[in-house]
Amino acid sequence: MKKNILNFCFLIFATAAFSQAGHIMQGVGAVNMSMGGASTAQPLDISGALQWNPAAISTFDSNILKFDIGLFFSSPELSSSLPAGAMWPADFFGPGTPASPPVSGITEDDRGVSPMPALAFVWGSEDSKHTFGASAFGISGFGVTFPVDNNSPVDALGNPNPSFNPMENSNPVNYPQAAQGFGRVESDYMLLQIGFTWAYEISDQFSIGVQPTINYGALELMPNPTAKPNLSGFPTADKASAIGFGAQLGLFYNSDSGFKAGASYKTAQSFGDFDFDNTYPDGSSGNNSFQMDYPSILSFGLGYSKGDVDIALDYRMVDYENTNGFEASGWNFDGGAPSVAGFGWENISIISAGLQYKGIDKLPLRVGYTYSSNPITEELAFFSVPATAIIKNAFQFGFSYEANDNLRLDAVYHYGSSGGKTTGEILNPANVQNNPPYGAITGSSVSYDMTTSMIQFGLSYTFNKKEVETK
Repeated sequence: MKKNILNFCFLIFATAAFSQAGHIMQGVGAVNMSMGGASTAQPLDISGALQWNPAAISTFDSNILKFDIGLFFSSPELSSSLPAGAMWPADFFGPGTPASPPVSGITEDDRGVSPMPALAFVWGSEDSKHTFGASAFGISGFGVTFPVDNNSPVDALGNPNPSFNPMENSNPVNYPQAAQGFGRVESDYMLLQIGFTWAYEISDQFSIGVQPTINYGALELMPNPTAKPNLSGFPTADKASAIGFGAQLGLFYNSDSGFKAGASYKTAQSFGDFDFDNTYPDGSSGNNSFQMDYPSILSFGLGYSKGDVDIALDYRMVDYENTNGFEASGWNFDGGAPSVAGFGWENISIISAGLQYKGIDKLPLRVGYTYSSNPITEELAFFSVPATAIIKNAFQFGFSYEANDNLRLDAVYHYGSSGGKTTGEILNPANVQNNPPYGAITGSSVSYDMTTSMIQFGLSYTFNKKEVETK
């Protein structure tokens, strides 16, 4: 019972971290999201500072509580096709049998809305060079739900399907496993990060910060391609969880002229193994382990504040190529039947930019933009079918209402697009010797694209300082 309650508390804060840049959320909270996630050198609120540069919380000289909640919508589409004869050649079922016809189709994701919460607290004082913070953010995730496509040329027993209609939508990736597809494809990954932050003002203009982090990750896969299949296919896995640890270091410079600069380095968050309990299509069971860490992130930022205008620009490099679970690629043939070794993602660059205008009394307005390169290569696109949520361009508009000196209400609207399809060929491990290195089926294709939208609201409360009476 206690374990279930603990898992529920963790999942409340981690459930909505669906991909924006790679599998990394571009921002945290309504204010930071509305600035495109840029805050390494422009800390407009405590959530953005705690997420991207721990040194930047030194600008806050009060006790501040921040809570955000949003509703996230995504619409991934998965497409695939096979050429004639790919499922069976002519005469496969006996003399005179024609080759399997070409097939193609699109499957739409049927996942609903996801909540997106964030909680942060900072306490500081004008009389102290020390500032402290604590945060609980859902910072990473992916998830899709693509239902099974039963309009297959082959039935569940591997024989020609008499009800197959080649003129209708027919997506081979989502065929039942007995018909050489994956069947229903469902994934759910979420990462909650809890950080404890300390910042120190070396001078009036320069601060340093450090943030040890504790992480809770949960991963569910249907089917589970990290496990070895048996004769009936790949298994379905129960949700597995793991704990990880890491840290973030930051530098922040705030000049008297309005110019600001910052840099931070978030180490790789090292997790234990995700231990899966698997159930195969024939009812048998098994288990396997898979390690998937969170990549290190190097961030640089510039900021400028003058009069009613605040400008922020960030650059980030995400190191997938040296991260467990992402750096490996291809099939794992160790011990017989092949399993998927890893996603094989490349490093990505992220550019975030934001502008805030404060010329309207009590109603600051913000616009933001985020660009991300794509970590998925064409030859490895097939392996990322469960993690298709890659957003290339994201646009945000947000505002705040300053109710009084203590209370501020925030809101943001986000729209993101993959900027076109990620496309590759369908891979079959039986073809590895004929089509090295991954077994591509010549003439086949698999592709996915998506759009995202979100509305998010936040509340920031600054506690009054206690005055000490003197006699």
